[in-house]
Amino acid sequence: MSEQTVPDTRRRRADARRNHARLLAEARAAFAEHGTGTSLEDVARRAGVGIGTLYRHFPTRHALMSAVFEDAVRDLLDRSRALLDAPAPCEALVTWLRALIAHAGAYRGLSRALMSASQDESSALARCSAPMREAGGALLARAQRAGAVREDVAIADLLQLTNAIALAAEETPDDPLLADRLLTLTLRGLAAAH
Repeated sequence: MSEQTVPDTRRRRADARRNHARLLAEARAAFAEHGTGTSLEDVARRAGVGIGTLYRHFPTRHALMSAVFEDAVRDLLDRSRALLDAPAPCEALVTWLRALIAHAGAYRGLSRALMSASQDESSALARCSAPMREAGGALLARAQRAGAVREDVAIADLLQLTNAIALAAEETPDDPLLADRLLTLTLRGLAAAH
């Protein structure tokens, strides 16, 4: 290998890393400004690259969304682990569900995408779903063992409900308390009979 090849390869790798970082930053900004349905061509243009470069890094919209929301998902997973030691299992579950709703509602269109991804195991967003189901499942099981939540409640259904609540809140922006009211109603339906 010539000395000329090594620097060219390193330069290409460095360019690829910079493009990747710029695409993520611009996608995050565009999703915050216009929602997750924003034009991917616009994201590429804002990052100063062509659409082909965007697709080389992120072959689908869901792949880009998954990368953009990776830190938030990591935070939600960390929070779920911390809540496993909380003294009140049901309160811990509710705290985590509220955090999920806030996350899903942070970007217009995210809750809808998460709902559709839960039915499509091949989606890049579905890769985030498995650890979230596991994390939520542990909190739910703890609340069920404590007798606070009915035994027939499944974590997959609960995650769909939280995304539906976030979507309802997104569609009704002039009612900032809607998500909390809907979560309260949902939780009443989940409560174990005593």
